[in-house]
Amino acid sequence: MLATASGAHFVHDGFSDILYVFLPIWAAEFGLSYAQVGVIRTAYSGGMALFQIPAGLLAERWGERRLLAAGTAVTACGFVAAGAAGGFVSLLALLLLAGLGSGVQHPLSSSLVSKAYETGARRAALGTYNFSGDLGKVAVPAAAAFAATLIGWRAAAAAYGALGLAAALIVFALLARLTAGGAEPAPARADGAARAGWGIRDGRGFQALAAIGMIDNSTRTGLLTFLPFVLIAKGSTVAGVGTALALLFAGGAIGKFVCGLLAERAGVIRTVVLTEAATAIGIVAIVAAPLPVALAILLPIGIALNGTSSVLYATVADLVTTDRRSRAYGLYYTLAIGASALAPAAYGVLGDAVGPTATLIVISLAVLVTIPLCLALRASVAAPA
Repeated sequence: MLATASGAHFVHDGFSDILYVFLPIWAAEFGLSYAQVGVIRTAYSGGMALFQIPAGLLAERWGERRLLAAGTAVTACGFVAAGAAGGFVSLLALLLLAGLGSGVQHPLSSSLVSKAYETGARRAALGTYNFSGDLGKVAVPAAAAFAATLIGWRAAAAAYGALGLAAALIVFALLARLTAGGAEPAPARADGAARAGWGIRDGRGFQALAAIGMIDNSTRTGLLTFLPFVLIAKGSTVAGVGTALALLFAGGAIGKFVCGLLAERAGVIRTVVLTEAATAIGIVAIVAAPLPVALAILLPIGIALNGTSSVLYATVADLVTTDRRSRAYGLYYTLAIGASALAPAAYGVLGDAVGPTATLIVISLAVLVTIPLCLALRASVAAPA
C-alpha cells in the first residue's frame, strides 16, 4: 500500500513541477505576458485545491482505489492533450482539467497509507510517502527539460502523459489486489452525526493544525517565488538559480523522510517547533549572507522547510474518525494548497511595495506564528506524541 501510494505521489508531483520547465517555453511560443504565465500556474494548483474536498467525499461512495486511478488518468490525459494545445485559452483549460484530476492524489493516498499503518509507525510511513513526491519533483522536471531539448515540449508533455496513463492502470491493479487480499483496511461505517459531518473529533486541534499547515505551505511557495530574485541580486546567474533550487528541493526530499521519523521519537510539537524555527532563521540567513554562504545553507533549509508537512499530514489522522478520514484529508489539503496558491500573489503585492529582500524577512516572521499555534495543538496530540 505504501509503495503504491508513493508511486502515485511521485507521478503527480512530477506533473505539478514539470510546469516550471514548460512555463518559459510557453511564454515564448504563445507570446504570453507574466500575468498569463501566473494564471496558468494558478489554474493547475487552483484545480488541485478545488477538488480536494470533493475527492474525499466521492471516495466514500466510489472507493479510494477507483477514484485515485481515475484522477491520475484525467491528469495524464490533460498533459497528452496539452501537447496539441494551440494557444493560451486551450492550454489554460487543459491544465485546469489536469489540476482537478490531480486533486484526488493527496487526500486519497494519505488516507490509504494512514489506514494501512493504523497501529504502526504512521508518521514514518507518511514521511516516506511525502519523500517519494519530492523525488518526483526533482527527477521529472530534469528529465522533461532534457527531453524537451531533444524532441520538443509537445512530445515531452505527451510522453509523460502516456506514462501517467500507465501509472493509473498500475495503481488500479495493485490496489485491487491489495483489497482482494485484505491488505487494505475496510472503511469503518458510522451513523448519525458522524456520517453527516467531517468526522473531526477535536475541532480546536484540527483548526490549529490547519492554520499551521496553511502558514507552512504559504511560506514554502512565498520563498520559492522570491528566492531567485534575491540570489540574482547577490550576483547569481540564472543557471546558478537552477542549482540553488535543486539544492532546496533535495533538502526538502530528505526533510520529508527524516522529519516523519523524528516525530515518532521526539513528538509532534517538538518537531514542528524545531523545523519552523529553523525555517525562519534560515530565511534570514539567506538574506544576510553572501552568495556562497547562502547557497551552502539551502540544503539544510530545505530539510526544515519541507519536513514539517510530513508531521502535519500524519497528525490529521489523529484528530478524525477513520470512516471520515478521506474527506477530512480533503478539507485539510484544500486549506493548505489553497494558501500555497494564493501566497505568491499576496506576497507579490508586498514585493512590489518593499522589494524581494524585505518580503523574505516578512515571510520569515510569518512562519513564527506557527509556534504559538503549536501550543493550541499540544493538548490534542499529547497522547499520540
